[in-house]
Amino acid sequence: MLKDFVKAVPPEEEQLKEELAAAQDKLGVYQLKIKEKKLPVMVIFEGWGAAGKGGTIGRVIKNIDPRFFRVKTTAEPTAEEKRYPFLYRYLLDIPEAGKFTFFDSYWMEEIVCGRMNGTLDEEMYRRRIRSITTAERSLTDNGYLIMKFFFQIGRKEQKKRLEALKADENTSWRVAEKDLHENKYYDKYLDAYDRYLTDTNRSTSPWYIIDAKNRKWAELQVLRFLNQGIETALKNQALAVPVLQNTFPLVPMPKLADVTLDDKTMAEEAYKKELDRLQAELLELHYRLYRKKIPVIIAYEGWDAAGKGGNIKRIAGALDPRGYEVHPIASPEPHEKARHFLWRFWTRLPKTGHIAIFDRTWYGRVMVERLEGFCSENDWQRAYNEINEFERELTEWGAVVIKFWVQIDKQTQLERFTERQNTPEKQWKITDEDWRNREKWDQYETAVNEMLQKTSTAFAPWHILESNDKKYARIKALKIVTEEIRRACQKK
Repeated sequence: MLKDFVKAVPPEEEQLKEELAAAQDKLGVYQLKIKEKKLPVMVIFEGWGAAGKGGTIGRVIKNIDPRFFRVKTTAEPTAEEKRYPFLYRYLLDIPEAGKFTFFDSYWMEEIVCGRMNGTLDEEMYRRRIRSITTAERSLTDNGYLIMKFFFQIGRKEQKKRLEALKADENTSWRVAEKDLHENKYYDKYLDAYDRYLTDTNRSTSPWYIIDAKNRKWAELQVLRFLNQGIETALKNQALAVPVLQNTFPLVPMPKLADVTLDDKTMAEEAYKKELDRLQAELLELHYRLYRKKIPVIIAYEGWDAAGKGGNIKRIAGALDPRGYEVHPIASPEPHEKARHFLWRFWTRLPKTGHIAIFDRTWYGRVMVERLEGFCSENDWQRAYNEINEFERELTEWGAVVIKFWVQIDKQTQLERFTERQNTPEKQWKITDEDWRNREKWDQYETAVNEMLQKTSTAFAPWHILESNDKKYARIKALKIVTEEIRRACQKK
């Protein structure tokens, strides 16, 4: 792709100035429109060292309201960032709806440098490319505009610029060893850049190669493409996105109506004995997974009053408090609602060796958001695949992902609701919304059945906890958690 790049002919100087002024004004107008239409825009600048990315960003943003954009420079990952999934540090900085984020380098830099220094083998390269293209597709499917620019200059031009920067004591700091290495081995980097651009060029997030020899001409090219991209995105906002076919291996799941509950009970004495044994084992396993740097994600969904809180309490009670966090998930805050629906879960992931427990999860997209009309039908239908992709990313990172559906019958829920309503110290647990949700039991059951069928993957299957007897459900959860963590520790 880069090797086949044919430069466009720039306009004459006077015409260039006129077009540049007009394009700058046009971007200022479009900035107001993206704010009004809540269009989030990611503008990614990549390219050769000394190609002028930073200067162009500075000139492009001059006519945009500074309250509605951020400029983010992506450096090499820190030791702390390396303890999270590859995509983690990049997705943290996606913009809110109606705002820009300009990235001075993004995930391309890490991939190409990894290939050039030998830390990224072919298998891992292909996995990273899949992660990137999947993430970009998911973002654009959820309403993001992604504009990607690669600044192209020749070897001689780069060398001239690097030497000029080095010669000035005020700019010599801008020349990194990587830039010098890049110029010395220009042809090899050209191959690596060309392959990356080809591998990540998609119709929904294409690459635009910028002839960066002349700075004003480079700016005009960027503004032309950016304005065109915003115009097209605003026109296409109302269009539905295709729902992708499932390509993930699935584990068969029963319908909730077929789950037997009455015989899933446990005597008090046996419960206490098993609880002590399993909690002691889980604590020992927690230390092992910390030493082996294995992350664990435990996700709870279930009926209101099914016993999720008590179940979580018995898991958490066995763990070292320094190594886990419980995330109670409620309705998204405004800044969360203004981003991709998975963003607020990416921000809560555990680092390696730690455990994150979610009391309600990303599955709200295909349950409460679906049934209460908080997202479109196209949104929740796409979400099954997007969630499976998210969980694949976590498991390929090395995380143990354990998902529980806490099941009770309708009569048991009524009895527990009534008890909460009539017990002063428990009344805080029952709300009008709980009663309203109960009226939609059948609709929720249909949604849950579909969720279980479409997202119980081989790498992140669902486990049903029969919870008419809470003691039985707690012990079953502890057994599953200890078994999954033990298996992961043995593999590593």
